[in-house]
Amino acid sequence: MSKAKAQKSLDRWTKQKWTTASGKKSSETGEVYAPKKTIEKLKASRAGKKKLSAANRTKRKATREGNQYAKHGLHKGKDR
Repeated sequence: MSKAKAQKSLDRWTKQKWTTASGKKSSETGEVYAPKKTIEKLKASRAGKKKLSAANRTKRKATREGNQYAKHGLHKGKDR
């Protein structure tokens, strides 16, 4: 039996190594979680570093305001 589209997506998501840019817990640093490949790609360019920095600022601000989630834009266009 074939898996549904949503189940395949969940399988791919589960196999990804999710982390922060520093490798520390987000609760300690306030950084966003993203797949390791995405983090490495962003850290490789100046524009990516700026985008990651802006996302972290947005995440920290949302956390200070008591929000669990932050619309930081790293996953924009990823159908989320």
